Amino acid sequence: MMIKALSAKEVAKRVVEGKMFILDVRNESDYKDWKIEGKGIESINRPYFDLIDGVEDVLEHLPKEDVLVVCAKEGSSVMVAEMLDEAGIKDVNYLEGGMKAWSEYLMPVKIGDLKDGGSIYQFNRIGKGCLSYLVESNGEAAIIDSARTIEAYEDFTKQHNIEVKHMIDTHLHADHISGGRRLAEKTNASYWLPPKDAEEVTFSYEALEEGKDITIGNTKIEIQPLYSPGHTIGSTSMIVDGQYLLSGDILFVDSIGRPDLAGKAEDWVSDLRDSLYNKYNNLSKDLVVLPAHFGKISELDEKGAVQAPLGELFEKNEGLNIKSEDEFRKAVTENLPPQPNAYQEIRETNMGKIDPSTDEQRDMEIGPNRCAITE
Repeated sequence: MMIKALSAKEVAKRVVEGKMFILDVRNESDYKDWKIEGKGIESINRPYFDLIDGVEDVLEHLPKEDVLVVCAKEGSSVMVAEMLDEAGIKDVNYLEGGMKAWSEYLMPVKIGDLKDGGSIYQFNRIGKGCLSYLVESNGEAAIIDSARTIEAYEDFTKQHNIEVKHMIDTHLHADHISGGRRLAEKTNASYWLPPKDAEEVTFSYEALEEGKDITIGNTKIEIQPLYSPGHTIGSTSMIVDGQYLLSGDILFVDSIGRPDLAGKAEDWVSDLRDSLYNKYNNLSKDLVVLPAHFGKISELDEKGAVQAPLGELFEKNEGLNIKSEDEFRKAVTENLPPQPNAYQEIRETNMGKIDPSTDEQRDMEIGPNRCAITE
């Protein structure tokens, strides 16, 4: 028998299929904070240090075959996997690159075709709950809410012979470092930011504002900005081709955005309510909402995408059905989940104020996104 490395891509496929048993050997606090989850995914936690002298005590809690061992960076999981293999467990795998690799993997999923040609793709950063988008038409593309790791977009555009013309961030992110500016510089694309979120940035940018349609390709796929503050003061949604609503961190499938990640929760509550209950409520309910995050694997559909019609969300999403303004204020300002890891430093990095190393950026992003009012 022999152990086998599974890439983050292979593990993501299993998560979507809903079939896997995981032995996570990180320490207990890391496991409780953030782990690989999903429908049909079973996992247990036994810290590596408890297994150094042998795996006998954990064997009765494991299936006889097909176990994935997970740790932070890979090394510990390889050693435990070898011990399980020697103990007679069949088909023992380990996560190649550990949870750091899991945090960074982007899974491209085609959402649909656009009316006049072209397509829209969702890049699901499944280990972090972050979602970004690529809109392409006639060999040109716009990328919205890019992850820090831009290689997946570069590989995709090269494979499909697409030229990146626009990089767009719907708001100044606090949970992850944007790759928008870096990819814009590499491709000579325009980098768009909402000006109200960009008052402290140290670089030049195009102002993402209502009335400024961004066009992709010869078929005039219009990306229409819609000012929708509340998560941040500059938060701007995107309506693509009259079919899709890219809601940024304002509206998710199962929740709504939190207003406290710039220290302005009380100030931004009324903006958040107005964006959701007035501006969004006046839009076509047939628009397909494509958010910038998800909170639970259950939000993924059978192909691994996160999406829902706006009308369905107004029926089912509790955050869109709080009648009283006082109750709404309480819901979005009290008993919120912990704030994202290193969110202040992430905001400063996205402003260009600090320039952490790649390893420092990776460590800053570890953990769940926590941009919604509920986990």
